[in-house]
Amino acid sequence: MRHLLSAGDLSHDDVLRLFRVAAELKQQLKAGRHSSALAGRTLALIFEKPSLRTRVTFEVGLIQLGGRGVYLSSGEIGMGSRESVPDVARNLSRWVDGIVARVYSHATVEGLARHANIPVINGLSDLEHPCQAVADFFTLWERGIDFATARFAWIGDGNNVCHSLMLLGGLLGCTMVICCPEGHDPDPRILRRAGRSGGGIALTRDPMEAARDADVLYTDVWISMGQEAEREQRLETFSRYQLSDPLVAAAKSSALVMHCLPAHRGEEITDAVLDGPRSIVLDQAENRLHAQKAILLELLGGPLDDV
Repeated sequence: MRHLLSAGDLSHDDVLRLFRVAAELKQQLKAGRHSSALAGRTLALIFEKPSLRTRVTFEVGLIQLGGRGVYLSSGEIGMGSRESVPDVARNLSRWVDGIVARVYSHATVEGLARHANIPVINGLSDLEHPCQAVADFFTLWERGIDFATARFAWIGDGNNVCHSLMLLGGLLGCTMVICCPEGHDPDPRILRRAGRSGGGIALTRDPMEAARDADVLYTDVWISMGQEAEREQRLETFSRYQLSDPLVAAAKSSALVMHCLPAHRGEEITDAVLDGPRSIVLDQAENRLHAQKAILLELLGGPLDDV
């Protein structure tokens, strides 16, 4: 890989290699050991959107690998207004070893990658969130989930996280069941691309049908950043798509509940489910750190075999 802009940039071998490295890094950290694989390396962290998990896990991950990050807010660099995306990419290429960009438009990360001669990592865009998907499937992998037989139910908005999960889940051979209200389906281009991978893709409007016999139940906020003006309309549209006890009861008794966080408790998911025994949301959040460290090593040329 040269960049990670989309979960679709990964091959099956890439994903399994990242999982193995993330597992080794996680084990090392718990044993109190650190790698210096990225000693002397610096990443620019461009954040147009606020963040807890993405910023902390990338900054801490770099420190734990011996590198460091330089945080750049949109107000500081004015990308696309004060300075063009190509100019930002070309300048940063002279100073740092890579770029993590959390942006509104996917075209921005594509523009950075097109004009930078250093790796660019999509830390979230309106189209995808590939780092989240890698961490989520790593979380399932370390629990021994058999992707070839797994039924993965997404219930809610067909958004950027949904897109990356569909692409990666299909690549790994999962059956992906996508349940959204009419008018909120995933991007047709992503659906077609995911449908050409090894797993199956099914669409439904019925949350109970999606949850039935599922191994994994996943949801996300109904109102993402930038959609606040649509709040009341979205609450009404998505009201029957809440991840609640009846939906969990329809899934397998061993089913796991996932959410990328932050959660709007009482909207897309109830407190009882989010904090319940099936929930692995904090494992997902923790694994953002380990999975992204593996991604950093892959893209920055760290010694993968020596961590």
